[in-house]
Amino acid sequence: MEIRKKVPKRIAGTLINSLKGGVVPRIGLPYVTVGRTAEIQALLHDVDVISDGGASFRFIAGRYGSGKSFLLQTIRNYVMDRGFVVVDADLSPERRLQGTRGQGLATYRELLRNMSTKTRPEGGALTLILDRWISAVQAETLQENEMTPDDPTLSSAVEKKILQVIYSMNELVHGFDFARLLTMYYQSYVTGDEETKGKVIKWFRGEYNTKTEARQELGVTIIITDDDWYEYLKLFAWFLKKAGYSGMMIMIDELVNIYKIPNSITRQYNYEKILTMYNDTLQGKAQYLGIIMCGTPQCIEDRRRGVYSYEALRSRLQEGKFSVEGARDMLAPVIRLDALTAEEMLVLVGKLADIHADLYGYENNISDESLADFIKIEFGRIGADSKITPREVIRDFIELLDILYQHPDQSIESILSSDEFSYAKSLEPGDGPLSGATDQFAEFTI
Repeated sequence: MEIRKKVPKRIAGTLINSLKGGVVPRIGLPYVTVGRTAEIQALLHDVDVISDGGASFRFIAGRYGSGKSFLLQTIRNYVMDRGFVVVDADLSPERRLQGTRGQGLATYRELLRNMSTKTRPEGGALTLILDRWISAVQAETLQENEMTPDDPTLSSAVEKKILQVIYSMNELVHGFDFARLLTMYYQSYVTGDEETKGKVIKWFRGEYNTKTEARQELGVTIIITDDDWYEYLKLFAWFLKKAGYSGMMIMIDELVNIYKIPNSITRQYNYEKILTMYNDTLQGKAQYLGIIMCGTPQCIEDRRRGVYSYEALRSRLQEGKFSVEGARDMLAPVIRLDALTAEEMLVLVGKLADIHADLYGYENNISDESLADFIKIEFGRIGADSKITPREVIRDFIELLDILYQHPDQSIESILSSDEFSYAKSLEPGDGPLSGATDQFAEFTI
C-alpha cells in the first residue's frame, strides 16, 4: 500500500485558501496536479530547446477557470527546478504590450518585479542573480588560477572575466548600453557602493522615467522605454545563460485584456508586438528565451477583435484540419486545453480531502463512493457538459469540506442528498445534461 506524503501545514494552508478563493497558488502545486500530462510534456520539450540556445513561443487557450493559470504556474515551478529564471505578469488595462501612456513599460516593470529563481520563487531576484554571478566568477577565477582570496591580482583577473561577458554583448541590439550598466554594477559591488548598486537595479527595472533623471543619477543618457523593453528582455535571457542559468521564461497571462481594448488601432499595435516576439523566437533572433501567453479561446480566435484579427498572426497560428478534442496537436503554437475528465476530477478532490484533513488535523473519513457521488452531481448540472470548470468544482468541494469540519454532526451523504445539492438527481439517466454525466461514470468502479 502506497504511503501518502503529508503536506506541510504552511503549504496546505496556502493551497486550500488560494483554491477556495479561485486563485492559483504559487507553491504546493505538485500535491494537487492531475491530468495535463500531454500539455506539460510538450512545454517541457520547449524547455530543452531553450536550454540548447533556441527559443519558443506558445499560446495556451482555455475558458475561464479551465486551468490555464494552473498549468502556467505548474510549468513555472518545473522550469525553475531546471535552472531557469522566470518572469511573469498578468495583463490589465494599465499593463499591455504596447501603449500610448507607458503600458508596455508597465508590463516590463511587473515582469522584472516578479523575476524568480528556484531559491527566490516569490520574485525580486534580480539583485540576487547579479550578486550570485559576480561571486561565481570570483570563485571560478580562484580555482582556475589557483589563487588565494588575498592575492593582489585576483581583482584584475575577475574583472577580466567579467569584461569578457560584457564585451560579448556589444554586438547585440542595445547590448552596449546593457553592458555599460553591468560594468557599473560590478564596480559598485567591488567597492561596496550600495547606493550606486541600487540605482543600477532601478535602471534595469525600467524605473527611470526620463533620460535627464538617469543622467543625473548614473551619468547615462539611455533608459528602457515603452518601445524597446522587449529587446532588453532578450538581453537578459542571453546574459542569464552566461551567468550560469539555463535561460529565461516569460509568462504572460490575461491576454483577454488586449482583446478588450476598445480602440482597434491600439489593439493592432499590441498584436504587432506579439508578432515581433513570435517571429524572433522562430527565426533565431532570440536565444535562451521562452514565451508563454494565456488567454480564452475567444480572445485568441475571434477574427474581429482577437489575436486572429491580425492576419499575419492568424496565418501562423490557426489550427489545422486534423487536431480535434481528445487528439490535440501539442506541438502547435496554440495549446488548447480540453476539459478535465470526471475521472481526473475525482482524483483531484481526493487529494484535496487529504490536504484539508492535514491542515485542520482530523482524520479524512470520506469514502471513495461519496467522492464519486459528489463528482456525479457536479457533472450532472444543467450545461455541465460544456460549461463546468475545475475552478467551480474545487470551490464547491472545499466549501463542502469546510462545512463538514465545522459541523461534525453532519455527514457528507446528508449534504449531498439535500435540496441544495441534489438538483441533478431529479433527472433520470438519459435525460438532458445528465446523459453525458451518466455516460462518463458508466465505467466507474470504486
